[in-house]
Amino acid sequence: MKIILLEDVKSLGKKGEVVDVSDGYARNFILPKKIGKEATAGNLSELKDAKAKEGRIAAEELADAKKEALKISETNITIPVKVGAEGKLFGAVSSKEIAEELKKQAGITVDKKKIKLDDTIKKVGMYDVPIKLHKEVLATLKVSVEEA
Repeated sequence: MKIILLEDVKSLGKKGEVVDVSDGYARNFILPKKIGKEATAGNLSELKDAKAKEGRIAAEELADAKKEALKISETNITIPVKVGAEGKLFGAVSSKEIAEELKKQAGITVDKKKIKLDDTIKKVGMYDVPIKLHKEVLATLKVSVEEA
């Protein structure tokens, strides 16, 4: 019997796949638990429409991420900090502070988890900070850390 999976099943496949299983397994396990549904012509066309919709949504998200990446790449922000001897900071500049300053200075909202700092910034200077907006889009923000 052909089944369309509604959830990921470890030994069978991923959500949205059409798999062939024995009739007993389908009737006694998959269908009662609503893990899958029978692959009728109507259900298959529904699946096709859903995949097309997901594809359009993914393309829109990618286009939005590319626009935002272009906007971020053209942006420079300045973070004023207290500085001690030899240009070392009291504390450090973290991704949270970068996200807050980006919102305050440029009006761009970015989740701090998307800012990919290898380590916190501990010295005065110019830094290129990578921001992962989408699995395929990486923007680079120029951050200037200056003495307050």
